[in-house]
Amino acid sequence: MTKRILVLQGHPDASQQHLLHMLADAYAAAAQRAGHEVRTLRIADLDFPLLRSQQEWEHEPVPASLAQAQADIGWAQHLVLFFPLWLGDMPALVKGFLEQVARPGFAFDYPEGKPFAAKRLTGRSARVVVTMGMPAIFYRWYFRAHSVKSLERNILGFVGYSPVRATLIGMTGGMKLAAAQKWKRKIAALGKRGD
Repeated sequence: MTKRILVLQGHPDASQQHLLHMLADAYAAAAQRAGHEVRTLRIADLDFPLLRSQQEWEHEPVPASLAQAQADIGWAQHLVLFFPLWLGDMPALVKGFLEQVARPGFAFDYPEGKPFAAKRLTGRSARVVVTMGMPAIFYRWYFRAHSVKSLERNILGFVGYSPVRATLIGMTGGMKLAAAQKWKRKIAALGKRGD
């Protein structure tokens, strides 16, 4: 079954290519070859302000520079978010982007008289691909992958994405070319399946 897939490249450094860029490109290319419809977006190429109040978030429009990004999220059946782990979490640019696009009225609603939000992005799946300097197993078991779990539950799950799967790639700082190519093949296989 083919899918509409949005690949979100969340590496904040747009000045050079990183492992994450290679992986995201491999995913997108393999997905396209398999017949999936693919759109890609590099968050670092977008210019947008950070939100500074609940008033802004709930009542002001999404910045014009993010209108197409929000439309692409609405279009996609499957979202793939790539980012490096910085200080144990997603980079601030990624968090700022998600805060801007996951607005009430688009990603969820507050039904009157109901204690919980209504999810507006149900029926969609997501995959999160995270690179880090430490061993991935150490991050997963010692740190309990806290930031990835928070993203899965408090952002993606909150607005309706299910299932949300994670691919954690550790020891990237000194990764040899052979290991990088192995990860490229693994990520391309996910793209081919639309997973």
